[in-house]
Amino acid sequence: MTAPQTGTGNLGTEATRTGDRRPWIIWGAGVLAYLIAVTQRTSFGVAGIAATERFDAAASALAVFTVAQLIVYAGLQIPVGVLVDRFGPRVLIVSGAALMALGQTQLAFADSLSGGIAGRLLVGGGDAMTFVAVLRLLPAWFEARRIPILTQLTGILGQLGQILSVVPFLAVLQHAGWTPAFLSAAGLGVLAAVLGITLIRDHREGEGQRQRVSLRQTGVSLNQAWKQPGTRLGLWCHFTTQFSGTVFVLIWGYPYLVSAEQQPAAVASALMTLFVVVGIVCGPLLGIYVARHPLRRSTMVLAITAATALGWLVVLTYPGPAPLWLLALLVVTVAIGGPGSMIGFDFARTFNPASRLGTATGIVNIGGFTAALLTMFAVGLILDVLLASGFSNGNLYDLASFRIAFAVQFLFLAVGTVAILVLRRRVRAQLARQSVVVPPLRQAIAREIRRRREARK
Repeated sequence: MTAPQTGTGNLGTEATRTGDRRPWIIWGAGVLAYLIAVTQRTSFGVAGIAATERFDAAASALAVFTVAQLIVYAGLQIPVGVLVDRFGPRVLIVSGAALMALGQTQLAFADSLSGGIAGRLLVGGGDAMTFVAVLRLLPAWFEARRIPILTQLTGILGQLGQILSVVPFLAVLQHAGWTPAFLSAAGLGVLAAVLGITLIRDHREGEGQRQRVSLRQTGVSLNQAWKQPGTRLGLWCHFTTQFSGTVFVLIWGYPYLVSAEQQPAAVASALMTLFVVVGIVCGPLLGIYVARHPLRRSTMVLAITAATALGWLVVLTYPGPAPLWLLALLVVTVAIGGPGSMIGFDFARTFNPASRLGTATGIVNIGGFTAALLTMFAVGLILDVLLASGFSNGNLYDLASFRIAFAVQFLFLAVGTVAILVLRRRVRAQLARQSVVVPPLRQAIAREIRRRREARK
């Protein structure tokens, strides 16, 4: 489903057509800043066991670290979107990197639960500023036809930050200790800030100058973005596809694999790395799909959602510890949700004008992280309740306990699916009023088969 372009993706056309490298350098610096932000975001996920010992924390208390971080992240998405539209991406990217560096420094020296949480709150605030700002660079520097694929590439290249947290960060944590590990993460934040100041520009000289808007105008823009059914459809697409992988990677996947499924630490790290690799492979493919089949974006989202639900159902009902091949298949399935969630941003782009693109993108980005923080807190709470009840025989990360706790994901998958179906109907009705008709899926498949046969002749 798509709508006529409303001013996005037109700037920078000349630069990209004439072979100018500057857009790619600017985008590359933005992607690196996002990669570093993902490293800061996911670093605590592999430090969960060490954090339990350092802060003497229960599972629910440990979940507070990441939940508090994501509350800040999700809560700032709309304000950040508004600020990006008003002040430009560069200011937000640099400010976010500096804030994350400060937060990781705070966490490096924290020796109390409250001090550690304060550090993660700063990390969440800086992280919130980065992704929306990087996406806002794309329509300023690239033509519209490139943006779906570049959006996917931004997301998946940024996810390489998970490898930095799983491999080198974990190695430093295990061999040098808590403080050196988190100080090294803070150093990456400083690097991102310096590169942002040096390389990133919001637009080409003489183009895209921003006008300062009043608070009333900002409120009107926010209201218009929210009222647009396409924006809300993007939000629920992001909500439904993104949260399961985020919960797995940020906090509960590593303890689940090591303690519940009894996999060696090296195997768990390899599975976390596989998560990133799958995103890298699938992201461009989904970007091409979106560019070629804009009327079938929500169909792909629903297919990914169904696959995620099926993957968890098989693993959670498997008798005894799951074999490695099945755990790898689960990781592949939930990893596809990451690039799948990027489809939500394409709805924001095609249903909103450039003047409120940051705001609409911020609204969409709330979805998955809201679902993720609710899920990860619920998992931690259920684990603690089962431990207190004696169900887990004194083992906080017991396999049977994890099965019950992880089952809460089915509730969020169901809610998101219903919301997508409702909003998709409204969006299609809106498109019908613009004389854009979405053909039945069977008819679309038949037409695609005929097209390919004719192309081979």
